[in-house]
Amino acid sequence: MSEQTRISHPKELPLSTDVEGFDSLAELALDLRSSWNHTTDQVWRQLDPVLWELTQNPWVVLQTVSREKLQRDLADPAFRKNVEYLVQARRDAAEAPAWFQQAYPQSPLSCVAYFSMEFMLSEALPIYSGGLGNVAGDQLKAASDLGVPVIGVGLLYQQGYFRQVIDKDGAQQALFPYNDPGQLPITPLRQANGEWLRLEIDLPGYSVWLRAWQVQVGRVKLYLLDSNDAANYPAHRGITSELYGGGPELRLKQELLLGIGGWRLLAALGIQPEVCHLNEGHAAFAVLERALSFMEENAQPFEVALAVTRAGNLFTTHTAVAAGFDRFVPALIEQYLGGYAEQKLGITLHDLLALGRQNPNDTSEPFNMAYLAIRGSGAVNGVSRLHGKVSRHLFEPLFPRWPVDEVPVEYLTNGVHMPTWDSAPADELWTEVCGKNRWLGETDTLEQDMRRVSDARLWQFRIAASKSLVGYARERLFRQLTASGASPEAVDEAKQLLDPNALTLGFARRFATYKRPNLLLHNPARLLRLLVNPERPVQLIIAGKAHPEDRAGQALIHEWINFIRQPDTRPHIVFLSDYDMLLTEHLVQGVDVWINTPRRPWEACGTSGMKVLVNGGINLSELDGWWAEAYTPEVGWALGDGQEHDDDPAWDASEAEALYDLLEREVIPEFYTRDEQGIPTAWVARMRESMARLTPRFSTNRAVREYTEQQYLPAAATYRERAADKGAVGRTIVDWEHALKDKWVTLRFGDVKVQTNAAQHIFEAEVYLNDLDPNVVRVEVYADGVNGNSPIRQEMMRVQPPDGAPLEGIYRASVSATRLATDYTVRIIPHCNGVAVPLEVNPILWQR
Repeated sequence: MSEQTRISHPKELPLSTDVEGFDSLAELALDLRSSWNHTTDQVWRQLDPVLWELTQNPWVVLQTVSREKLQRDLADPAFRKNVEYLVQARRDAAEAPAWFQQAYPQSPLSCVAYFSMEFMLSEALPIYSGGLGNVAGDQLKAASDLGVPVIGVGLLYQQGYFRQVIDKDGAQQALFPYNDPGQLPITPLRQANGEWLRLEIDLPGYSVWLRAWQVQVGRVKLYLLDSNDAANYPAHRGITSELYGGGPELRLKQELLLGIGGWRLLAALGIQPEVCHLNEGHAAFAVLERALSFMEENAQPFEVALAVTRAGNLFTTHTAVAAGFDRFVPALIEQYLGGYAEQKLGITLHDLLALGRQNPNDTSEPFNMAYLAIRGSGAVNGVSRLHGKVSRHLFEPLFPRWPVDEVPVEYLTNGVHMPTWDSAPADELWTEVCGKNRWLGETDTLEQDMRRVSDARLWQFRIAASKSLVGYARERLFRQLTASGASPEAVDEAKQLLDPNALTLGFARRFATYKRPNLLLHNPARLLRLLVNPERPVQLIIAGKAHPEDRAGQALIHEWINFIRQPDTRPHIVFLSDYDMLLTEHLVQGVDVWINTPRRPWEACGTSGMKVLVNGGINLSELDGWWAEAYTPEVGWALGDGQEHDDDPAWDASEAEALYDLLEREVIPEFYTRDEQGIPTAWVARMRESMARLTPRFSTNRAVREYTEQQYLPAAATYRERAADKGAVGRTIVDWEHALKDKWVTLRFGDVKVQTNAAQHIFEAEVYLNDLDPNVVRVEVYADGVNGNSPIRQEMMRVQPPDGAPLEGIYRASVSATRLATDYTVRIIPHCNGVAVPLEVNPILWQR
């Protein structure tokens, strides 16, 4: 951060700021480390127990508490000593070398800028919708734990995502309460002279001023921009009003502020990241602004700057269907970026649009943000093994004539931040067995450690979790019904619903048709029979929102509410409205079984089921997303056959019946089959195996370490190499690309001969390069992979140029004769050291 910039508390501070000890409390309250390290909870609970339980927002508690109460508590030597201890512990934790510093003391990586449209960090900062923000928030927290030098970049929404109310008729209503910045755990960024750090972004015909804020997330910082600046016209102040609200033009403006404004904010702070991590395509305009910064600093044209900077950009896609990518009509791009392209980047509008199109010359094709992210990045990854495969098919059109297995999309499966989602008893159990520092480094021993826990200890832990969830659900439902104007009888009944000893199923997620949230309702009569069995009762807790514009999703919610309100059903199912982070925590900590029923392969990863692992919950899920690679019979239950069936109603009906069968024949009997001590031994064995085997594997501890070692460190090294000497390597790459492009259409094969002996096929190919340097191409023998194996790629060696043609030659290679010679084909692809082919350069020539 530059010396000209400093952090300041908000303008409207409590009148108690001059109370001795207030600054120490403010330091604790403004660090979201408290959202997963709960050592400070007792401080806020002592100051205002009711407000703390309702908000989980230390900054609100600190601002709301009276001056007299503060003075009285801070005058208590024990309280004051505890506060000072917590402050020192916080500082020590921030300064101590962590996993990254210990493992990579001489790293080329000094900073990763992590761009995301949303971040789910705490209920105290409601600027998230769901899964994408969950991943972003959890990865920032894990980066803090591990010491990985990450900073987040996002937007501060005045209203955030909508809040849900279920009205008397059972319909979803959307509310948009105001996020008062003064009550959020954020601090403005100010210049050294006290002036607020503000950025001016040029939009067509006017400027938009952006204010900058900082969020402390342990040792990591998150920077947020918002347009609610007094200097802006009212309409422009509302650009950052809602998350995922408004139409395409508002979305485009938000993404311009995030990508372009976000990169300019880093420059204003003196931060120069080697790596820019794009969490979904919303932030892809950062690719352009980063290239522009390099152009201006090094006097290079755009194509050289892009060749240099893309090496340091990573694009993570979370979308499993083509329709899920943000796309904008060409006229909007021309309106908002035409001048930027020509006057700043020095390229034509056509060239800019080409970065976001499959066919650069199709003037009607929309501008696809995912395409821009791909063309501006040095690596691309999906978020589960299956999603990597799905994404390769989605992006195959950008790599014509390349086999789908070689479309350059890897995968790195998401994880969740276990210290955020574990309950206090779960934390106690894991600490008892695995130690307090279990998520701060390697996790190799956790699986064996957890297997040592006795059946009695695990079952005692789960009984307590069920009781806690039932108590929370009753209280939340009571408040929910009271607020919606329900009858006094219904309100009173809420205090008695649910049984802490019954098998509790949890189902909570966004209500979208592809997630099939009503699969359990396919046969209401059969579901009811499962629930009301007096010998083996089952109860279901449901939560979830449908986007305000998603009428089909809202209809699915209404269908559930109508079913729940029937007299026979009401005691066994509750729908908890306004699915948020706080509700999620309680659900994943207390349910016995987490059910997930998406239509494969449309769930890119799905992290909700990962959160139950640390708490002893068990998954029953479609073989989609993360569960497709996590499932074995010892750790949970699987739905589906592992194949794709599109939106076939007959298949949905078949899977619904399979779900009832699983519950009726396996899940429920296993839960209620007890030994002489009353312990369901088979259930506890499955629970233990799920906790031991899956929790470390699907944690952000593992995911962030993999991102660091597989993506961030290589990207930082490559970027530094390309950026050296004002981008000399980038210039070389661009020259190579031009030479390749000029000559590629003239390349051709001559004769290709094959000789076969007992062990090998020997291929010999005549290749005519038309004076192209042989070192800039690679000639290969290729065969598609079979039975899940990788393709075969055997480089052919140049052995003899034909007479009179010094830059043309004969290429030879041997491959195994275990496959037919006709399985193999000869091809030519580009080659340049350090260049990702086909991600950066994608021509390919096949033997006819």
